[in-house]
This record gives sequence, structure tokens and C-alpha cells, in this order.
Amino acid sequence: MKLMIAHDARPQVTTLMLATALSVILWFIPYAEILTYPFRIFVTFIHEGGHALAALVTGNSVLSLTVAADGSGEVYSASGGVLSQMFISSAGYLGAMSFGALLLLLIRRAASARIVLAGSATLVLLLTVLFGFLAPLWNLSLPGLFTLVAGVALPLGLFAAARYAGPRLATFLVGFIAVQCVLNALFDLKNVLFASALTEAQTDAFNMARATGIHQLFWAAFWVGVSFVILSLVLRAYAVGKSRPTQSDLPFEDSPLEV
Repeated sequence: MKLMIAHDARPQVTTLMLATALSVILWFIPYAEILTYPFRIFVTFIHEGGHALAALVTGNSVLSLTVAADGSGEVYSASGGVLSQMFISSAGYLGAMSFGALLLLLIRRAASARIVLAGSATLVLLLTVLFGFLAPLWNLSLPGLFTLVAGVALPLGLFAAARYAGPRLATFLVGFIAVQCVLNALFDLKNVLFASALTEAQTDAFNMARATGIHQLFWAAFWVGVSFVILSLVLRAYAVGKSRPTQSDLPFEDSPLEV
């Protein structure tokens, strides 16, 4: 079935297309990755936070959450049953994709960009304090220095954007973060898919294979499929018109039509 972009969603789609184009262009410019580096670390926090929250939901304890300067991360949790291990392992990539999809949905629903930025800052700060700082100390280990520095610097930047950025810039930042979450999740899954086919690298898919006995390539492909389902369901919201007023703080908001 062919879907058409709703008229009131066109400014939002334009904003997201610009954010996507900017993300892709920056990948091909030498040293431009420094501009997207904070967003990459943000996505890693969301990814690892997904593992940590899944561990708590399944009744396990989180021993530590660590984010490294190269954009990698890891969560150590008390081992549980097979189902809990499957849920925890799946919550990383799917958690990052779901967070990006949630931001896309909030943009479509014309949620306040300032509130979304402040909420994202609060989430990263809580993950840092609870799992990056307190959990390691409770388990008699030292917190990661980079985890603490990044886990404080990122929220400060997001809180500053929520407080001082203009409405249009704040809305664009939310769109850019959403695109970064989605693209990073998809490209990371692509890397895991190839790694699962060619190597026995220690990945979330490898952990799933160890817990279930099913080859890691299956789980990598399964997560890719679920990610596209999540993304397609959210994007369908942009093909449905809204009854509420259009969002006035979008960078490409259309002028009201006179009738």
C-alpha cells in the first residue's frame, strides 16, 4: 500500500531529511566525525542503558556500566536464566533504535523540544550516577573515568541546549539526535551482522548464541528485521494527518494557508 506524507508532516520530514543528510555528509568529510562524536557517545549510553534497564526489569542486578572513548561500551550484570539473558542482550541495539523511534514520534506529535532535550539529559545523568558510578562502588570496583566525564558533560550540554537554544534549533537538535540513534543502531547492526558471519567476536549476538545455542548470525539478522519494523511503524505516523495545530518551531514550517 502506497503511503503519502501528510501535509502537516512535511516541515517535520524536511527537518529530518536535513538532519539525515548532514549526518551522512559528515561521515565522508575528513576529521568531521569530531562534530558527531558527542552524539555517538550519547547513543552508546542509550545502548548500554538498554542493557542495564533490561537487567533490572528481569530481576537481575547491574554490576557496572562503562562507556569507552572509542564509542564502545559494556554492562556487567548478574547472570539470570536464558530468557533474561536473551532480553538483556537484545535490549542494546533495539533499545537505541526504540529511543530514536520515540524521538521521531515525539517530533511528529509536536512535543516540546526543550522538554525532550532535558529528559534525554536526565536519562544519561541517571544512567551515569546509578550504573556508571554507584553500582561499581557498591561492587567494590572503580568507575570508569571516561564514563563519568562523558556522563556529566553530555547532560550539561543537553541541559544548556534546552535552556538557551532557540525553539527551531532545539527542534533540529532533537531531530538530529533521533537520526543519530537510528543510523548508529542500523550501522552497528550491519557490523554485527558481518562480524557474526565471519568471526566469533564478542558481541551481543555472540552472547545470544551462547545463551540459546542458535548461531549469532540469526540473532543479528533478527535484530535488523525488528529494527526495520520499529522504524516503519513510527514513520507511518508521518503519513497520517493530525487534528492538532502544526508545530510552529520547525525550521521549515509552512506558512498557514488562507481559505
